Amino acid sequence: MTGAAVQDETDLTYPGDLLGFATDLTAAERAKLLLLRAYLEEHVRPTLPDHWERAAHLAHLRGPLAEMRLVDDPALVDGEGRTRALYRGFRSIELCRADLSVSMTYGGQVGMFRTLVLEGGSPAQVADWDRDIIDFRMTGCFALTEPEHGSDIAGGLSTTARRQGEGWVLNGAKRWIGNATISDHAVVVAREEGGDRVLAFLVPARAPGVEMSVIQRKAALRTVHNADITLREVQVPDELRLPRITSFADLNRAFRTLRPEIAWSSAGMQLAAYEAALGYAQRREQFGRPIASFQLVQDKLVRIVENIAQTLALAVRTTTHPVSDDVTPSLIKLVAGNRLRESAALARETVGGNGLLLENDVVRYFLDAEAMYTFEGTREMNTLILGRALTGHSAFVR
Repeated sequence: MTGAAVQDETDLTYPGDLLGFATDLTAAERAKLLLLRAYLEEHVRPTLPDHWERAAHLAHLRGPLAEMRLVDDPALVDGEGRTRALYRGFRSIELCRADLSVSMTYGGQVGMFRTLVLEGGSPAQVADWDRDIIDFRMTGCFALTEPEHGSDIAGGLSTTARRQGEGWVLNGAKRWIGNATISDHAVVVAREEGGDRVLAFLVPARAPGVEMSVIQRKAALRTVHNADITLREVQVPDELRLPRITSFADLNRAFRTLRPEIAWSSAGMQLAAYEAALGYAQRREQFGRPIASFQLVQDKLVRIVENIAQTLALAVRTTTHPVSDDVTPSLIKLVAGNRLRESAALARETVGGNGLLLENDVVRYFLDAEAMYTFEGTREMNTLILGRALTGHSAFVR
């Protein structure tokens, strides 16, 4: 990492994590994370400025990451084949320390897409697909947001599914769908025509009637290709419907285990921004001394570390007390988004005008922080959800 102090190859400490949350990882988990770190440092980080500038996707990373068995290494999984939540959190941290887009390219598959299949699919579907999903032989994305419906998607879902014979016909449009153009399938959420159900379908990306186009001129998450998707009379067999999703409540249930991910991603980006800012401040001299020796610069660095501690504490808490309601995620998003936005701005300020150069890293974290501040629900929407829970009164406009 640019400006970061050289660390022992067997050391999994994180500059900026003064409370040492990583010490609770097992030896096997630490070894796997160090393997991931070494790969990212050697093969990924040096290429990021060029990929960012060209807005080139990172699909080529999926194979090497899958080969590391970050999800299903026998040394990491329990009797049910699952890794510990703490390990999964620090896996996200390592990916986000490189770049949020790296994390989303990988996590969109083994996190979001896989979770939808595990929680929404039938036992037969899970048995048929899960191994291929882990190995990236079957790739997918999640298509929920629409051109005219983001925050109000639950009430405004316009994409429809019409029963026809033994299958379904889908019509509608989706927008901001990450990884869509590099995926084999999109899990499309649609409202059943003539009924009240909200259904989810595994739609082949190249099915007749499916059109995709990459959203251009995006200033954040540039190496994640978000897409517009149009569906015109797309025929989908019933065996590609996820039968355990019939409502937005089912979608929330499926994603409840993923909601804390926003805190881990935020922590990873803040740790990276801190390392970059600290390294620069120690190297950069003005008025005959390193700028790290000036009070105002130290104040910025200390404030970033404060934010890291708060975000990590929140993230780690979710590993011992899993999210079991629909309100806690709003609190997690508010804290994580606010802390990240402030930390990324402080890091950018610390590096001054040179902070605008991709070679110094902080501008990527700064811009990606703006994306994270918005997705998974805007600050305003999450504030309204929390406000309703606290007061018993809904302030949503009807």
